[in-house]
Amino acid sequence: MENIVLGDSHKNFESIKKIDKNGVEYWLARDLMPVLGYDQWKNFEEVLKRAKQACIKSGQDIGNHFADIGKMVKIGINTVREIKDLKLDRYACYLIAQNGDSRKLQIAQAQTYFAIQTRKQEIFENLSNGTKRLFVRSQVKIQNKKLMGTAKAAGVTKFGVFNDGGYRGLYGMPLANVENKKGIKKGEFLDRAGTTELAANLFRITQTDEKIKKENIMGDSNATWAHNMVGGKVRQTIKDIGGVLPEDLSPEPHIKLLVKERKLLAKKDKQLKKK
Repeated sequence: MENIVLGDSHKNFESIKKIDKNGVEYWLARDLMPVLGYDQWKNFEEVLKRAKQACIKSGQDIGNHFADIGKMVKIGINTVREIKDLKLDRYACYLIAQNGDSRKLQIAQAQTYFAIQTRKQEIFENLSNGTKRLFVRSQVKIQNKKLMGTAKAAGVTKFGVFNDGGYRGLYGMPLANVENKKGIKKGEFLDRAGTTELAANLFRITQTDEKIKKENIMGDSNATWAHNMVGGKVRQTIKDIGGVLPEDLSPEPHIKLLVKERKLLAKKDKQLKKK
């Protein structure tokens, strides 16, 4: 699955994704329409109808996946009118792709994209807790490096203050206080975090990177403010869904121990296969 080359429509699909005030991703049907190769709403509406029918047949509540909304558009100097639109979750987008015209290259590519995404999700859900933790930690490392590059390009020079701004938003306190609360040595924070805590930090990192780029934020104070604000939004989302706040999550053994354990198991497995 990893060797399949994805077309530009997949990049476009992610680029039109929006995040609501609760941190939930969604797409607008009017934005999705051209990405899937449709230029007329009346033709795309037929695809939407088939997708909704498939949703019903699968026993799902349409309202949870296809939310009717309207937006005002200008059609003259002093005239506006409301046009139909839909707020879609990822499952709705999947059903739309499955019910589109597969002769269209964009639809075929979207179907491939969702097949890959679904398979990745299945694989991830079947991983052990330790393997999930290793995977998310690696993603945090990659995305954090990317964020530092974005911050540097935005004119950030006080990287310690910039980083702490994000932690203050997510944890409600400076990183030093979090380390003290959890009894973690300085510099070992993310390597002692569990999968849930790492996932919260990953979302903070990726959304801050996106915000700085999209809004062309420049300078130490502005970038630090943005990082703090995004961290605070992630924290509020955790509160809203009744989750455990990250500062209250127990630390895990250092991830180096997990890596060492995996290497020993792999070595023993290799020796057993030779016998």
